[in-house]
Amino acid sequence: MAVAFYNLGSAAGLKKLDEYLLSRSYISGYQASKDDITVHAAISKAPSADYVNASRWYNHIEALLRISGVAGEGAGVVVEGFAPITEAVATPPAGDSKASAADDDDDDIDLFGEETEEEKKAAEERAASIKASTKKKESGKSSVLLDVKPWDDETDMKKLEEAVRSVHLDGLLWGASKLVAVGYGIKKLQIMLTIVDDLVSVDTLIEERLTVEPINEYVQSCDIVAFNKI
Repeated sequence: MAVAFYNLGSAAGLKKLDEYLLSRSYISGYQASKDDITVHAAISKAPSADYVNASRWYNHIEALLRISGVAGEGAGVVVEGFAPITEAVATPPAGDSKASAADDDDDDIDLFGEETEEEKKAAEERAASIKASTKKKESGKSSVLLDVKPWDDETDMKKLEEAVRSVHLDGLLWGASKLVAVGYGIKKLQIMLTIVDDLVSVDTLIEERLTVEPINEYVQSCDIVAFNKI
């Protein structure tokens, strides 16, 4: 069944979206899709930093639309006053543009007359923009959702979360979190984090930082629930 959102221009609507995205990177599935574009189009401007999850998601979709596009089908979403996106939105990869430019040079045919200084400048700016975007994309970031499990129902979950967030690494940013009931009075910590792929390995983070002394006084184990490239 399709998820529905209402009054996304209001604080109440944005709050619902923010809560929905607490444990999700996208509106549906594990990649950006037409569902994300539909909701994105219904929001007139970027959500404020008060809506941490909605703001993160909105800026991510903005970047995808600028750089690589969105082609996923999605599962269906209903937004009051907005029709679902029926066609995927995508932009050609930077590599294709470069290949086309190379082919044009090889053919050495001028189809549009002599290039003006303004056109040359615009072409140089586009090339610089593509290079910068490609470099930024190559650095790579990922959004990760972790389950952090305590030893038992007597574990102080507040101190557990403080211990987890005390881990500081270059390229690691802790995000929103919540406690989720497991059973028998035990709760686990579910926490979002963003990493720079070249700087942080989630497996190493778990094995060498989150499950060793002194943090293992509170943490029994950690599991990766979701891992999405940004």
